[in-house]
Amino acid sequence: MPHRRPPTLVDWLVAVVVGLFAIAEEVGGRSMGPSRDALPLWIAAGVAAAVAVLFRRRAPFAILFVYSAVNVLLFVVAPQMAAAWQFYTELVLLFTLLSEVRPRSVKAVAGLVASGAYVVSMLAASQPPAGAGDIAVAVVMSAIAAGAGLAVRRHRVLAVQAAERGELLAREAVAEERARIARELHDIVAHSVSVMTMQTGGVRLMLREDQERERQVLASIEETGRGAVDELRRMLGLLRGPMADPGPQAGLDRLDDLLDQVRAAGLDVTLEVRGDAVPLPAGLDLSAYRIVQEALTNALKHAGPTRATVSVDYRPGELHLEIVDLGPREGRARARARGAGQEGGHGLIGMRERASLFHGTLTAGPLASGGFGVRAVLPL
Repeated sequence: MPHRRPPTLVDWLVAVVVGLFAIAEEVGGRSMGPSRDALPLWIAAGVAAAVAVLFRRRAPFAILFVYSAVNVLLFVVAPQMAAAWQFYTELVLLFTLLSEVRPRSVKAVAGLVASGAYVVSMLAASQPPAGAGDIAVAVVMSAIAAGAGLAVRRHRVLAVQAAERGELLAREAVAEERARIARELHDIVAHSVSVMTMQTGGVRLMLREDQERERQVLASIEETGRGAVDELRRMLGLLRGPMADPGPQAGLDRLDDLLDQVRAAGLDVTLEVRGDAVPLPAGLDLSAYRIVQEALTNALKHAGPTRATVSVDYRPGELHLEIVDLGPREGRARARARGAGQEGGHGLIGMRERASLFHGTLTAGPLASGGFGVRAVLPL
């Protein structure tokens, strides 16, 4: 994890608290021991500790090691009871180290050893000698600081893993949906090329006997078309796999059948068609059908038996689709939670992929009324 980062607001707050606590304890007199000589030096030491706390994330091991070594040396050279701010600073630095580095790394182990040496030296230098209660408090507080640091690091690692897993699942969903779209569009392209090839052959048979040059050109086109159809069928076999069944081609003309199936599953859905219906390209027709199908499937899955409306609006140069449900019977809060959770689902990913394939747009989200709406605009 990167350590070269500027101090955050939390770092500044912790450093200010440490600095003020150290100055107040040294100026006001320590509650657990006599006042120390050379007061200005100890105030400067408190300020230096606050600066170390401020930049502790940039070099957590180095700062902890230097701070521990300096204090151990002071305890050995001039034995006296440590101030509370000295011990609390050590705990903050220990917590930071174990929250930043791997638990089994050399730095983590060395940091624990340095903190252990600090605690032992602090207790040994205590005047009067530390009792069992003092030792227990020091050990327990050190253990709490170390455990909290390990827990924070573990939580951070799990959060990163969860984010990476979610991103991976989203990429897999996009790949699966694109493969599905590719299979369907290859069906359409293969059919269209087959029709073109047959029409070319029909035109060739209608030529006069003296139109030999035209006949050769059309025969070449016909041969190329048949080769293209064969290649497309081979590609379709790879995309589908041995057990796939393409089934009948779907389009907006089959919406009535889809709505009957959805009604049988418990969703009371009505269809509204506005504008003059125009023939749609096969791929666009299929994608529009799939968007409606996926939106209704999501309504059944997340809202359960409820009412929904499907609107198909033919406008100049655009096809507008709107699928709105009234939400679950439990009320608006659950519907909004459904919408928030559904935002990252595979259904919306697939619908957006289909819309973007034809340079369209798709928006989806919870409604103020408590339901959920999906709106797509597909250029014609």
